Amino acid sequence: MMNTVIFDMDGLLIDSEPLWGIAMREVFATVGVELSSELSSLTTGLRTVEVVDYWHNYFKWNGKSKEQVTTEIIDAVTAKILAQGNAMDGLHYILEYFRGKDWKIGLASSSPMRLIKSALDHLDISPYFHAVCSAEFESHGKPHPAVYLACAKALNADPLHCLAFEDSVTGMVAAKAARMKVVVVPEAHKRSDKRYALADLQLDSLRAFNDERLKLLL
Repeated sequence: MMNTVIFDMDGLLIDSEPLWGIAMREVFATVGVELSSELSSLTTGLRTVEVVDYWHNYFKWNGKSKEQVTTEIIDAVTAKILAQGNAMDGLHYILEYFRGKDWKIGLASSSPMRLIKSALDHLDISPYFHAVCSAEFESHGKPHPAVYLACAKALNADPLHCLAFEDSVTGMVAAKAARMKVVVVPEAHKRSDKRYALADLQLDSLRAFNDERLKLLL
């Protein structure tokens, strides 16, 4: 019986994807790398260290280590989230919806734990979650299912009884690989991406989820 819901964070609960893009472009510019919005989107959903590895292999910059660039990006994103991070439409609605049903609620994010905690505190939603997991502590990041499986374990839940909410293709693949049902809420300009057909349900907003939608997934 499905009794557990696990949420991604960036781009799903908080409108942070644009902030990630800005922070990455600012930091990469300090090593002579010009990263367009289109290029930035290629690494959406990956862990920060994987993003830096990806672009270091591509551009081969000098002057700063990959570790330094990774730290600077995380610091920059955290500062931007605290200054201007906004909740996604339907955030409190969806958390209250599942709290009202007495479901176990978890979070499985590719972001580092210190950024996750900053974002949850900024939105004042930490009390909703029974488990919070970061892929930074896993051997592999999304699209590998490790962080979803870790979160299910922390919640003492069978992955087959879990419903995952995601906004990216990378995250959707990770949740499906964990054998969970998946609801995707993509950014407006990505909704026509045919890869989202892998999801069990696609919505335009968290607010669009309701009892009728839930019955389709049970």
